[in-house]
Amino acid sequence: MATRHPSVSPAQVALAPARSSGSPPLRVALFDLDHTLLPIDSDHAWGVFTTRIGWTDPVLFGRRNDAFYAQYQAGTLDIHAYVRFATEALCAQGEARSAAAHREFMDQVIRPAIRAEALDLVRAHQRAGDQVAIITATNEFVTRPIASAFGVEDLMAVELERDTRPGSSGWYTGAIAGGPSTREGKVLRFGQWLQRRNLRRDEVHVCFYSDSINDLPLLERADEPVATNPDDPLRQTALERGWRILDLFPK
Repeated sequence: MATRHPSVSPAQVALAPARSSGSPPLRVALFDLDHTLLPIDSDHAWGVFTTRIGWTDPVLFGRRNDAFYAQYQAGTLDIHAYVRFATEALCAQGEARSAAAHREFMDQVIRPAIRAEALDLVRAHQRAGDQVAIITATNEFVTRPIASAFGVEDLMAVELERDTRPGSSGWYTGAIAGGPSTREGKVLRFGQWLQRRNLRRDEVHVCFYSDSINDLPLLERADEPVATNPDDPLRQTALERGWRILDLFPK
């Protein structure tokens, strides 16, 4: 096990890269979703889709959606403000209409965007006996069906708070439940994932695929960081550190 240091949290300590031990560690293949397994941003695409079906004003929503996406790319996104914005129409439409709209979204937007290269990569890890999981800063409503389309059961996404007051519908409130799975939050969420399985960090070998410099905290703690379709800052970092670069989608 890694030695604790007073400047980092226990979860961060637990995620120090695995050290060699007497038995082979469990292999875990972690995937970011947007621009890693998918060539699009599913959260941004969902916003565009809901505007197309008349849930939001095309000018006002589009302007704010694009601004939040630019903040994400720059690493300055306020995830709580973004999730409130991104789920506002979802909360207003209710569960049944939202579920029906998401089925259309999967058929019209997501399934046409799923590439054979990405499916083959996931299946190769599964055939090898690796534990495969997706970890994403996009919310669970948008991403759960997408994970299922990839054949991945384990999903760490932004969890959405539900209204549990007496007499309420039990639908989403627009707030985040628990810690968001973004930037350092991905380190914490993966640490919790290990804890739920009674696994120590030195019992697993972690291969993490991501396109974004926002995921640097978790990439640095992986045994095999793979810069996948990387943005320019991550590509430069990967070149400097000798990390594998995987251009999964032809440009």
